[in-house]
Amino acid sequence: TRSLEYRMAQLEALGRFLEEKKQDILEATALDMHKPPFEAEFSEVLLCKNELNEALNNLSRWMKDKHVDKNLATQLDSAFIRKDPYGVVLIIGPWNYPIYLLLVPLIGAIAAGNCVIIKPSELTKNSEKLMEEVLPKYLDKDCFAVVTAGVEETTRLLENKFDYIFFTGSPSVGRIIMTAAAKHLTPVTLELGGKNPCYVSDTCDVQNVARRVAWGRFFNAGQTCIAPDYVLCSVEMQEKLMPALREAITEFYGSEPRDSPDFARIVGDEQFKRVQALLSSGRVAIGGQTDEKERYIAPTVLVDVKPSDPAMQEEIFGPILLIITVANMDEAIDFINSRERPLVVYAFSSDNKEVNQVLERTSSGGFCGNDTLMHVTLTSLPFGGIGSSGMGMCHGQFTFDTFTHHRGCLQRGTGLEPINTLRYPPYSTHKMGLIRTATSIKRRGECFLL
Repeated sequence: TRSLEYRMAQLEALGRFLEEKKQDILEATALDMHKPPFEAEFSEVLLCKNELNEALNNLSRWMKDKHVDKNLATQLDSAFIRKDPYGVVLIIGPWNYPIYLLLVPLIGAIAAGNCVIIKPSELTKNSEKLMEEVLPKYLDKDCFAVVTAGVEETTRLLENKFDYIFFTGSPSVGRIIMTAAAKHLTPVTLELGGKNPCYVSDTCDVQNVARRVAWGRFFNAGQTCIAPDYVLCSVEMQEKLMPALREAITEFYGSEPRDSPDFARIVGDEQFKRVQALLSSGRVAIGGQTDEKERYIAPTVLVDVKPSDPAMQEEIFGPILLIITVANMDEAIDFINSRERPLVVYAFSSDNKEVNQVLERTSSGGFCGNDTLMHVTLTSLPFGGIGSSGMGMCHGQFTFDTFTHHRGCLQRGTGLEPINTLRYPPYSTHKMGLIRTATSIKRRGECFLL
């Protein structure tokens, strides 16, 4: 798996899979969760192709040894970072984006020269079947395998010693993954989630904010780890935002979103019941209709939500947007900082100084000003969490680096031994002065006197 030619061939085969099986992907995700074809092609196919093309365009450069600065003692030597694969890596994917969130780390793992075991989610049966039966036909079966497993089988799978584990899912399962990895001292990347705050200033274009927030919240029926979870705004802004959100939802999905071909469904019965129970928090201002048989929950906005309400105790992961009123931006920032660090913080304002204030005074995996979700479309930006929202990163070269061991290397010549005697016993003050000169990193403008 180490040669550039091999890696390129496997990545190009993955590209053929995305091209030739695009319709199968759209059909599988539609069957699993009624994912609209537009959303499926955008999030499951197009974004994967972008990651793939980024790797194919740059892999030869990423793989090259990186030569580094040397001190006086090693000027005649070669010092470089070698990009080694970790070995055999395990990628465990989630159900909400069953193709994209499995293939993005796979692209990076292949690019980095690893062998890979891929475990798709068992909750999206049709997507799982597609990955199990079709993907292996495109890849080298000796080096890449797809395994299907439920909780019990995955637990046994994790008993094996892997060289790296990449997991996308909930924080609770992330702790289980990390505990299993710790037994073998296996490094991990955990792409988790959390409650993503969205601050809306009094100075903003309300109609634009409503459309962008509604799109980010209700895309994939809210089953997106980076969706805005709750809005923080003033009472005055809430009064303006409510009719604008109602108008945006009607514009996107019609007067009856249940009949819209552009609105997805909750993935499973258990998830439906969990999200439905959260509707008891606060007061339903928009939507709130449900249909258990269809696993349908209407695009919903809840107001009068208290921080102690059930909907504020867990990531919603459904088409429900909460609105919490604050007096001002300072109070919003204090509220954000009083909770676990989220996967992303959103801030809307016509004043860039306000947006920058939210950026500078909060901590999160990522940040997006005056829009939602769009930061994830850039392969040039790292994607990952911090604290309870995860660790490690992916996208573009960041995924390659995640699956790469950066091996520090120094190659010296066998001659010039008299120079090395300076570091050998017996030691002396004179030798220390010479060694200091030969190996020290100096501050700019600083010099040593021998």
